[in-house]
Amino acid sequence: MSCLKLLWSHRTQTIWIFILSFILTCSTSLMPVWAQANSTAAITVDGRVLFRVSRLEGFDAQPRADYANEILNRAVQSGEPVTVRVVQINDLPVIQVNGVNLLTVTRKDAPEGMTREEQAQQWISRIEFAIKLAQEQRRPEYIRKAILLSAFCVVGAIALSFALGWIWRNWLPRLIQLRQRNAPQLIESFVPLSLGFVRVCLWLITVIYISNQFAQTRIWSRRIIDVLFFSFVEPIIPLGDKSYSAIQLLILLGLFAGILIVSSSATKLLRTRILLFTGISRGAQETIALIACYTLIFIGTLVLLQLWGLDLSSLNIFAGVLGVGIGLGLQGIAKEFVSGLAIIFERHIEVGDFINVGEYMGTVERIGLRSTQIRTLDEVAMIVPNSRFLEKEFVNWNHGNYVSRIRLPVPVAFGEDLSQVREALIDAAKDYPHVVSQPAPRVFFIGYGESSLEFELLVWIADPRRHPQIKSDLYFRIDNSLRDRNIQIPFPQRDLHFRGSLPVELSPQTEADLNNRLNNGKGEESKTE
Repeated sequence: MSCLKLLWSHRTQTIWIFILSFILTCSTSLMPVWAQANSTAAITVDGRVLFRVSRLEGFDAQPRADYANEILNRAVQSGEPVTVRVVQINDLPVIQVNGVNLLTVTRKDAPEGMTREEQAQQWISRIEFAIKLAQEQRRPEYIRKAILLSAFCVVGAIALSFALGWIWRNWLPRLIQLRQRNAPQLIESFVPLSLGFVRVCLWLITVIYISNQFAQTRIWSRRIIDVLFFSFVEPIIPLGDKSYSAIQLLILLGLFAGILIVSSSATKLLRTRILLFTGISRGAQETIALIACYTLIFIGTLVLLQLWGLDLSSLNIFAGVLGVGIGLGLQGIAKEFVSGLAIIFERHIEVGDFINVGEYMGTVERIGLRSTQIRTLDEVAMIVPNSRFLEKEFVNWNHGNYVSRIRLPVPVAFGEDLSQVREALIDAAKDYPHVVSQPAPRVFFIGYGESSLEFELLVWIADPRRHPQIKSDLYFRIDNSLRDRNIQIPFPQRDLHFRGSLPVELSPQTEADLNNRLNNGKGEESKTE
C-alpha cells in the first residue's frame, strides 16, 4: 500500500508539473502576440474585430484604427447599402467606403507571401460582411429574437445552477468519501468553493453570450475586455530600471511555484531512491533532504530572477523592509527559524528519535525550520515550536546510545526469601525478546517500606517506542514468576493505636442509638426471610 501511495504521489506531482509547464509555455508563446498588440490596433464593427492595422511613418496604429472605426460606424448607422472598393492612390491600395478613404494598405499590413492588393481584397470582404451583419442586427425582428434567446439563456442558467448545486451537495460528497480518508474536512472546504467557482463561470459565460447578441452591449464588453487586457499587458509595475506587466509577474510567480514543485519532487526522489539505500540513519537522511530542498529553491530562485532580467540590486529595498519586519513584527518566526537551524546542525534531535516533551512521549516525524512534528503514542500528531527544545528540558531516548533503561518497582511481603525474589525477577526479564542481553537485567533491594520490602528491576531495551508495551508485558511476567514461587505481594497495612482502657465506655445516648440501629437491621432481615 505504501508503494502504491508513493507511486500515486509521484504521478500526481508529475501531472501537476506537466500542466504547469504547458500553461507557462502557452503564456510565454503569447508574449510576442502581446508585444505585437502594443504596436497594432484593431478595426472593429459593433465590437467584432475584423483585422488589425500596424503603425505607419508618423502615424501610430491606434489613431488609424480610430479613424477607420468612426467611418464604419457611420456607415452602419445609416442603414443604407454600403459600397466598399479599392482604389490606387500614389501606387498604394486604399480602401474606400461610400467614396470616403478608410485606410491605406501598406507593406507592414500584408503578411509574408501576400501582396498589398490581395490583403486589401481580403479586408474588403470582411468589411462588407460585418456591415451587412451589423445592419441586420439592428432590425426589430432580430432584436425581438435576441431578447427571447437571452431570456431563455437566463432561465437555462438558473436551472443549470440549481442542478449543479444538487449534484455538488449529493453526488460529489459521496464520491469524495469513497476515495479520501479525510472526507469531512475535504467536503467542508472543497465542495462549496468548487460549486461557487463553477457557478461564477456559468454566469460569466451566460453574460458574455447575451452581450454578444446586441450591438451596444457587445461594444461595451469589447471595451471592458480591452481595458482589462491592456491593464494586464502594459508594463505598469516598476522594479529597478525596468517595468513589468501584471501578467509577467503572474508568470514569474507561476515559474516560482514550478521551482517549489520541482524541488519537492527532487527531494522526495533523493529521499526514497538514493538516501534510503545508503544505510545512514533516518535523521541524517531527513537532514540531507531538507538542506537539499532549500538549496534547490534558493539556487532556482536566483537563476529564475537572473533569466527573467530582474536586477537583484533593485530588491535591496525589499530586503531592508523584510529585515525591519523580522526585527519588529516577526520576532517569533525569526526565533523559531534560528532554533530550527540550531536543531538541524547540532543534531540533538533527529527524525526517528523517541523523545519526551513535557507529559507527551512520541517519535520525531519531521524537523522544519519553524516547528517539529511528533507522532505520540496515541498516534496523534503534535506540533512543537523549535524554541522549546532549546529553552526547556526534554528527554531523547535515542541520543548518544542505542539502548534505554526501564525501572520497574516491585514490592513483596515481609518475610519472603530475598534470593527467591531476586531470582524470580531476573527470570521474568532475561527471556523476554525485547530486553537486550547487555547490559544484563539487574535487581536492587531499595529498602523497607511501610508494608512491604521494596525491590527495583532494571532492564535495558533497544526500542524506546515500545516502552509502555514492554513495561506492561514485564509486569505480567513478574506477576506469574512470583506466583510460581508463592511469593506474596502485600496489601497496604495500617496499625491503629488507642489510648485509654478497653472496653470503651459509651454515653447513654450513643448506646441507645446503636441498639436502635441493631434492632432495625434484625427486623429487616426477618422480613426478607
